[in-house]
This record gives sequence, structure tokens and C-alpha cells, in this order.
Amino acid sequence: MAALTGLILVSAAPPGEVDLGISGQRSAKGLIRICLTRDPAHFPGCTDDPAAQKRSVPARQSALRFEGVPSGAYAVSLFHDENANGRLDTMLGIPREGFGFSRNPPIRFGPPRFAAARFAVTSGAAQQQVRLKYLL
Repeated sequence: MAALTGLILVSAAPPGEVDLGISGQRSAKGLIRICLTRDPAHFPGCTDDPAAQKRSVPARQSALRFEGVPSGAYAVSLFHDENANGRLDTMLGIPREGFGFSRNPPIRFGPPRFAAARFAVTSGAAQQQVRLKYLL
């Protein structure tokens, strides 16, 4: 039994990192709110995802790193909370603040599906560059 436990521990992949670059901010006001999730059911909002990693950084910040990320498929969603009220403001359902997703999928009617923003994290560093989009 101990040999089997040792084999399982040796074969588990070490955690990786996600290096996230952010560009396209139209101002340095407010915060960039970021969510890293591996659960398609909680993408893009991540509000009820207990396993999601969430960060808020100053809007002028253009890079950050998530460390200790277990291997798997992930997606990032973020928005520029210019007025720092903790939510993505909309007008008639159209975002008034900037938003973006990993892999920068095209935006049509509504947010992209998890599969369009999905990327792999392994034991190394996964790199994602997200460009914010503003509709209003």
C-alpha cells in the first residue's frame, strides 16, 4: 500500500503558473477584476465557483501571475471596473465597461463559451494576453 501511495505522489504533476498580460485599458481609473476558473458551468461570471481564483488589481497594472495552479483546462474572464463598484455595469444589456477573455475569442451576442477561451495549464508557465474590449 505504501508503494502505491508513493507511486501516486510521484506521478502527480506539479502545479503550474498562469502569466496574464492585460492591454487596451482606456483609462487608469478603477480596478481590473479577474477570474481564473476550470469549471465551464461558472464561466464567465465565476460568482459561485468556490475553486475559482479571483484577483482585483489597479487598472494601470498590465500583468500578473497566478501561482500554484493545478494542471488542467482553464479560462480567464476579466473586466475593467472603472467606477470600482464591484460589478460590470451595463446599459440595456450591453457592457459599459471593458471586458476580455483568455485567447481573445470573437464577441458576438453575449460572452463566449468556455471552450472558446480554454487553455491548458501544465507544470510550466501558461501565457495569456488579454485585450480589453469596450462596446460603449
